[in-house]
Amino acid sequence: QVQLVESGGGLVQAGGSLRLSCAASGSISSINDMGWYRQAPGPQRELVATITSGRWTNYADSVKGRFTISRDNAKNTVYLQMNSLKPEDTAVYYCKAEIRSRLAGVFANYWGQGTQVTVSS
Repeated sequence: QVQLVESGGGLVQAGGSLRLSCAASGSISSINDMGWYRQAPGPQRELVATITSGRWTNYADSVKGRFTISRDNAKNTVYLQMNSLKPEDTAVYYCKAEIRSRLAGVFANYWGQGTQVTVSS
């Protein structure tokens, strides 16, 4: 039993900042890649940023230079610091983690339920 819980979303004016957190809990053996994805109204869900267990990072061009992804392996938590927010950043943000459960012994992708980020202007 593994779950991811996001927090930190909310309403902010353009140019403002938010910090999202996503904590994994349960019978975790190890966590490989973690990432943040977002979904605006519609079927698409796009990658925002990813970070490996070794803390290598990758960002979508649309957020590069504004967002920073980080992780605390001791806390099984991934963060997304969002600065200089724009209205087009408005979306539901989901965290994802590739986790090996102590019970299952294999890696599987887990998703949080999402947190709403709304940027007004």
